Amino acid sequence: MLAKRIIPCLDVRDGKVVKGINFVNIKEVGDPVECAIEYDRQGADEIVFLDITATHEGRDTMIDVVRETAKNVFVPLTVGGGIRKVEDFRSMLRAGADKVAVNSAAVSNPGLIAEAKDVFGSQCVVLAIDAKSRGDGGWTVYVAGGRKDTGRDLIEWVKEGVSLGAGEILLTSMDTDGAKTGFDLDMLNAVCAVASVPVIASGGGGSLESFAEVFEKTPADAALAASIFHYREYTVDDVKEILHERGIPVRL
Repeated sequence: MLAKRIIPCLDVRDGKVVKGINFVNIKEVGDPVECAIEYDRQGADEIVFLDITATHEGRDTMIDVVRETAKNVFVPLTVGGGIRKVEDFRSMLRAGADKVAVNSAAVSNPGLIAEAKDVFGSQCVVLAIDAKSRGDGGWTVYVAGGRKDTGRDLIEWVKEGVSLGAGEILLTSMDTDGAKTGFDLDMLNAVCAVASVPVIASGGGGSLESFAEVFEKTPADAALAASIFHYREYTVDDVKEILHERGIPVRL
């Protein structure tokens, strides 16, 4: 079995790392480059860098911050936020990103996934999805940093995104995001059942047990978290140690 990945997430707004709960009540927590260096030191398998207001504000991802981050870390870096066209993929990859995450623009123009896949390869294309329970056992996709309900069914969008060439799914549950109550296992299992590509679990990782649980109870390939790392409740090493003790393969 492939090693499970632990991925700190840097949500960035106005050049600073921030974190909220359920996509609101956002607070500033630090400098993105300094945070990335620390997580690299702790043994992160990857780092995800998301400019969380770029799409909403209609501007590009802060490429200078991406470039500086990439120069200072030695693990794969995924960058997203404000990605609207293939040229944006090219800019991020040239700045040092290994993969580019696309969310809102892919929903409004699904062909962007296929176009990026044809130019850069599916391994560079991460389909980021923010979804929320709609009360009938299913989930609805949201865009613009969780501000806009698209009315699109999560499972159907996952199927379409993978068929178009997305090489990975970054799945965030808006219901559990920042709440530190555990990952959304039902949502993850439903998505993993239809996705033939790796799925990153995001939203709800708040205890060492929650990380063990997500890998023991779902086929997720990686778990992403922010709050517990930013506020120094646990380190990446702490998480990996408990996973190793539970017999879950990780890179120590």
